[in-house]
Amino acid sequence: MASLTCPDCGVKVHPEDLICFRCGANLPHVPEPDEVPTPTISQKFITADLKPMQRGISGVVLRITFPTGNVDIPAGTSVLLGRDPAESLVAAAFARFDNVSRRHATVEVDDSGHAIIRDEGSTNGTFVNEDRVVPGTDVRIVDGDRIRLAADVTGNVSLQGEPDFSRS
Repeated sequence: MASLTCPDCGVKVHPEDLICFRCGANLPHVPEPDEVPTPTISQKFITADLKPMQRGISGVVLRITFPTGNVDIPAGTSVLLGRDPAESLVAAAFARFDNVSRRHATVEVDDSGHAIIRDEGSTNGTFVNEDRVVPGTDVRIVDGDRIRLAADVTGNVSLQGEPDFSRS
């Protein structure tokens, strides 16, 4: 192993030192070619937890077909439906509908492909198959359901891909 010195004060330092303990200077660090960072506790836990199962995220994509376009939500993600472009990635689909709230509803698809919709306290309500969703309550949505935001915007729910029922 080569002897290293601090570039500021010249004192001997170890390769793993990040600062010089004499003058406080930051030391350059060049990783060894085979140097691998030590995994964190959570990385060890996640890796150990996945090994016996070897499960991934479902390939299911939930599609809601609105008159203004489709909203696709892949498994393991969520989308906020509403008119506020700072909050909703799909705000353009609802921009011309004044009765759709800025933060109207959230649609989530879990890793196994199960979907829910939650009204975010909208002014004019969220409906699944004409039943009003209680604000803050998760309601399961499935292939073939119809959702409505306020009075004007109706979308049809369809699943693209096969759900993973082994994780139900």
